[in-house]
Amino acid sequence: MLFQKSIYNLLFISLFLLFFSLNENISAQSKIPKKFCISLQEKLLFDQLNQLIKDYGKSKLELSASLSYVAKVHVSDLLNYHPDTSFCNLSSWSDKGDWTPCCHNPYIPQQDCMWDKPKELTPYPYRGYELVSYFEEEFNVDSVMSLWSSSKQVLDMILMNGNFSKKRWVCMGVGMNENYVSVWFGQRSDKLKKPGICDDSEIIIVEKSQVNTDERYYIIFGSYLNTRDAKEAVKRLSKNGFDDADILTTNDKVRVYLNNFSNIKEAMFYKQQLPYTYHEAWIYKE
Repeated sequence: MLFQKSIYNLLFISLFLLFFSLNENISAQSKIPKKFCISLQEKLLFDQLNQLIKDYGKSKLELSASLSYVAKVHVSDLLNYHPDTSFCNLSSWSDKGDWTPCCHNPYIPQQDCMWDKPKELTPYPYRGYELVSYFEEEFNVDSVMSLWSSSKQVLDMILMNGNFSKKRWVCMGVGMNENYVSVWFGQRSDKLKKPGICDDSEIIIVEKSQVNTDERYYIIFGSYLNTRDAKEAVKRLSKNGFDDADILTTNDKVRVYLNNFSNIKEAMFYKQQLPYTYHEAWIYKE
């Protein structure tokens, strides 16, 4: 009996040492760069999101180095390799990096592939939840905040309401580049110290005076042979909650639009939030 117990203890110790060794190797592979930093614009986005959270009576979130690193890696992957093409959405990851690739879409969701990215890329051992957007043209933090704060779905995520009412965000990470903005939320504190601010920002800021207010961007639902059919389509869309739907007649073409905006950023964001049923909607500039 003593012999069997000793064998068991030795086996347990061996397995424990093996498990510890594997974990140590995984952690070593998940270290973020020592000089990792975020840009001034990314810090500004973090501050404005925190102010929004505070304005709604919620507790402010901690700035996470790990989640910021994941955000910056993801926007870089999106910009350089475009895994968000075809039917793969913005939460997708390419096969061009040291991570698990995945194509995230409504029909074949791969939530774990997204949620586990902090575990893959950093020492943060918990799940992360991403809010990510694409901008076709130059943008600034104010325009991002304006778009996000006008979307109930996005606000529910940020403020832990609706489908996110069971979540309790503790920390947040941010990443931005020329076309993409990514924010990651975590429900546990990040043990790494907060990231510093980089000397230079690669984000191009667009002044409000540069926006052409004469242009309109229409989210086109479809084209019709005559006004009568278009009116019937508008009625159906109104019943489905598209109160701003209307008819646009240009160059002898009759089109029905879901909504219209004064700048491309708002139009792009609106289109991104549409249910998959309306994925064929497109943007028309007038």
